[in-house]
Amino acid sequence: MKRIRDRVAGLDVHRDTVVACCRVAGPDGEVEVTKATFATTRKGLGELASFLTDAGVDTVAMEATGVYWKSPFYALEGLFPELWLCNAMHVKNVPGRKTDLSDAEWLADVAAHGMVRPSLVPPPEIRELRELTRYRKTQVDARVKEIQRLEKVLQDAGIKLTSVASSVWSASSREIVEALIAGERDPKVLAQMAKGRLRAKIERLEEALDGNFGAHHAIVCRQIIDHLDFLDSSINTLTTELTTRLVPFEVAVAIVTSIPGISRTTAEVIVAETGVDMSHFPTPEQFCAWAGVAPASYESAGKRRSAGTRHGAPWLRRTLVEAARAASRTRGTYYSALYSRVARRRGPNKAAVAVAHSMMFTMWHLLTNGALYQDPGADYFERRHDPAVEAKRLARRIEALGFEVSLSQTAA
Repeated sequence: MKRIRDRVAGLDVHRDTVVACCRVAGPDGEVEVTKATFATTRKGLGELASFLTDAGVDTVAMEATGVYWKSPFYALEGLFPELWLCNAMHVKNVPGRKTDLSDAEWLADVAAHGMVRPSLVPPPEIRELRELTRYRKTQVDARVKEIQRLEKVLQDAGIKLTSVASSVWSASSREIVEALIAGERDPKVLAQMAKGRLRAKIERLEEALDGNFGAHHAIVCRQIIDHLDFLDSSINTLTTELTTRLVPFEVAVAIVTSIPGISRTTAEVIVAETGVDMSHFPTPEQFCAWAGVAPASYESAGKRRSAGTRHGAPWLRRTLVEAARAASRTRGTYYSALYSRVARRRGPNKAAVAVAHSMMFTMWHLLTNGALYQDPGADYFERRHDPAVEAKRLARRIEALGFEVSLSQTAA
């Protein structure tokens, strides 16, 4: 196999150590291989950089190993013409005598012969946005779980608040739970704390609040509420920081939020995960595949079968599917029509992925051209059909039901 690169290094990255293998071809074609092991501390990574520089390598390739690849990658960033982060699934060694040194040598070999492609590593400002948006998402998920725990505690105490109220955590619900924690047990007094529309259900609320709320329930509820307050404060702090950091990307945020189903929060995640620089993705198909919303392919012996969707960016894919479900509930939009069209045939889950794919495809074009979204309308699919062909199709369906049909075109 033809060698494409002459001066390549492969790094086998672990938590505590990095094994480096430099593969340098001389003028006579002879390949010199040198290997060494370094610590992943700042001092050790400095020694690694010196080792690679002294070897004169132009390309450094490493596997994406959990979070352990980050410190070596950041330490070497900008020091070499090509610094590659490779998908570990794409560079698996042949089974047999596996060692860290052989893994590093194999990675250098496949990189030298062009048998692996580098993964996208965004610039530092986008990586920082990712860290903030992802942590905010974990805080939001934790908040949801705490609210679910509060519901379980209330059900254990026989307090059927959610049988009357639409949510276990609202202004009315919080005041009622705070009163229960403080020792109030009279359902009539508790019911009078209802606010807004809940006041129309006072009688039902009195019956629902007549339970067996004990001291141990009060302790757990107090901790849950305090945790919810902490999570709300944490989410607000992260959102404020994100708002400041997203100022240079406000144009991209405005473009993304012009798409139905995408809120400001969702747009922040999309900007942080994609980096909004579409030059990394030559085609919208590649953009969708990278995000994990494009169909995969599987062919063997000339036969093709469904392989689901590709493995892509999990944080982005989850956000896109959530946005797709929100877009499916919008009225009179292209995405709601697309969702209904696919859901009838293949079910709601595949319809949501299909809408997410369409949204990513559109997003690539919008971010490339700097344009806002213009919705084609819910009647987009009907407009594409030839009226004469559609009339004949409907006529055949009616005739199949046992009726006679006569078609005549009306004057324009």
